[in-house]
Amino acid sequence: MEFRKSTVREYFESIVITAIIALFATTYVIQAFKIPTGSMESNLLIGDHLLVNKFIYGMQNGFLTKILPYKEPKRGDVIVFKYPNSPEVAYVKRLMGMPGDKVELIGRTLFINGKALKEDYTQYIDPESVDAHYGPYIIPPDEYFAMGDNRDNSQDSRWWGNVPRDYILGKALVIYWSFETPRDEYLQTSLPDRLKQFADVFVNFFTKTRWLRTFKIIR
Repeated sequence: MEFRKSTVREYFESIVITAIIALFATTYVIQAFKIPTGSMESNLLIGDHLLVNKFIYGMQNGFLTKILPYKEPKRGDVIVFKYPNSPEVAYVKRLMGMPGDKVELIGRTLFINGKALKEDYTQYIDPESVDAHYGPYIIPPDEYFAMGDNRDNSQDSRWWGNVPRDYILGKALVIYWSFETPRDEYLQTSLPDRLKQFADVFVNFFTKTRWLRTFKIIR
């Protein structure tokens, strides 16, 4: 009887410790994220499942920032952050403007502090975007300017403003799984819709998985 109680207790303790480690990891180290829209095409596709490095940017304050290998966000990073207008929602975009930068978009060319950027990752689908003009705009301290790679189909800092530093959750690291997903799936949130989506994955896992995107490093 004592052996049985001890075994049950060991299992219970193992489960609790595992749960604590998992909670710590998802809070501070790494987290999964799914791409719901086409705003980052063709770099990131709808249905890409990412691992986000939440550790890399670390904490802005505290003694640990001096001894652990934290980095500051830099231009070109693909970041995951809290949507400023609805912080419970997470967005993924490319960080383009740093605090103090002057941002201006003329046609399809992005200028940072008066210098045109070479952007091989962007996609334009609207013929009228050649005549677009945004800015110039100076980014305030402790705020960042984020843009989607699919410039003509992205709600980003041009529309809803900057991303506060403490809203940045982490850097997109790798695609661990990619599954062909309808463009409007993120709007289908009812229980029947969820069951249908689950059935689709179960039945078509092998045929709809984009195997060539598995473990693709995000750049």
